[in-house]
Amino acid sequence: MVKLRLKRCGRKQRAIYRIVAIDVRSRREGRDLRKVGFYDPIENQTHLNVPAILYFLEKGAQPTGTVHDILKKAGVFTELRFNHTQFT
Repeated sequence: MVKLRLKRCGRKQRAIYRIVAIDVRSRREGRDLRKVGFYDPIENQTHLNVPAILYFLEKGAQPTGTVHDILKKAGVFTELRFNHTQFT
C-alpha cells in the first residue's frame, strides 16, 4: 500500500518536510516512490505537484493526517472530485 506522508529534511531546529509517495513498510527516511511537494511549517509555505498527487490518490494512496490537512487546505480534494465528475 502506498501512503502520502512527510519526510523530514533540513537542519536542526529548522525542519522542512518533503511530501512523498512511499510504501507503508518503509521507514520515514526510507526510499520514496516520488516526491510530490514540500511543506515549510516555519514560513508556512507549501509547494505541491498537484497532477502527481491526484495520480496517486486515484490509484488508492492514502494520505496521513497531516498531509490530508495540507491537501485539504490547498483544495486538492475539490480538484479530485471535479476530475471524477468530468469523466463519468
